[in-house]
Amino acid sequence: MAGCLDGVKVLDLGRYQAGPRCAMILADLGAEVIKVEEPGGDESRGLGRVYWSAYNRGKKSITLNLRSDQGKALLRELVPTVDMLLQNFRPGVMDAMGFGYETLKQLNPRLILINVSGFGQEGPYQHRPAYDPIGQAMSGLMGFTGVQDGPPVMTGAPIIDRITALHATIGALAALHRRDMTGQGQALDVCLLDTGYTLMEIPIAQYLLSEKEPHRHGNRAGGIAPSNAYKAQDGWVYLLAVPQHMWGRICRAIGREDLINDARYSTIPGRAAHAEEVDAMVAAWVQNRTVAEVVQVLEREEVPVGPVHTIAQAARDPHLWERKMLVESEDPDSGKTFVPGLTVKFSETPGAVGPIPRPGAHNEEVYCQRLGCSAADLKRWQEEGII
Repeated sequence: MAGCLDGVKVLDLGRYQAGPRCAMILADLGAEVIKVEEPGGDESRGLGRVYWSAYNRGKKSITLNLRSDQGKALLRELVPTVDMLLQNFRPGVMDAMGFGYETLKQLNPRLILINVSGFGQEGPYQHRPAYDPIGQAMSGLMGFTGVQDGPPVMTGAPIIDRITALHATIGALAALHRRDMTGQGQALDVCLLDTGYTLMEIPIAQYLLSEKEPHRHGNRAGGIAPSNAYKAQDGWVYLLAVPQHMWGRICRAIGREDLINDARYSTIPGRAAHAEEVDAMVAAWVQNRTVAEVVQVLEREEVPVGPVHTIAQAARDPHLWERKMLVESEDPDSGKTFVPGLTVKFSETPGAVGPIPRPGAHNEEVYCQRLGCSAADLKRWQEEGII
């Protein structure tokens, strides 16, 4: 079934994480996304069937050697046929290839160019390479994560890449809306370090106002109490008793109604000042119960709580499968795998998770049907290593 972006065509030159994931989100929304791979397949296919499939299911695949003159000529023919082009080379690479925005704009004035990079198209670090952990490190996120006096801690999931993909998608949709009103395309500049800064904007702003380095809070959300991971008999639970009225609920749940109006704990700042004491009381209650028992009691009191799942437990959580956030799929080369489901559920245009393409599976469709090339052209280009 068609999605919201039915009819929108995207050329995906992206490699690794943020770029391909942005194009995947656009595909989920109904766009026709053509993934451009090197002849023989994108090198990220070598990272395993789960990695490549997760970012590229639902796309069409063509192969193209962009280092060859013929490959560049084919790209010039493709650009006028699409609405968006996504690339995440380092700044300057597209210009060196002959496909800077000014050139692309001449080929297709309506084109939306989505530039995703480590440090942006401008700025003192623009030519540096980067990956997700560099964005975490330089934005202050890594230094702000972990326990006080401990080493910097990287998030286990590539949060910078994922949010950068969302920023790029939001920008692309806004540019598409403007293009539909004015007929004019434009270039977007989205980068990993900017994403890190958005995650750290409040701590950085607070530091600039106070010149006081903020403390790490470990698993405690912003110093609020109770807010932590607590050890139960058979695992861990996380609970967060905020806003103010949650204090009475947690006190009733742990059988300490006498503390509801205790002056030390009756306000959010007061509980933050006595966070160690509050944590100790909650931890003592939790440690004598199973995870399921803790969750049952706190859910009854409507206190936000959840088990701290291992990967194995998360993989078997019924909510994951009921929401179809992972979907079983078939990789034509390696067999059964699992790919991301649709994050946004639309009532009228629900869309569907597309198949995993082989390298160049859509060469004939794109080059012959769209550009009018012949089967003989395709055969010759394959022999010459162009596609």
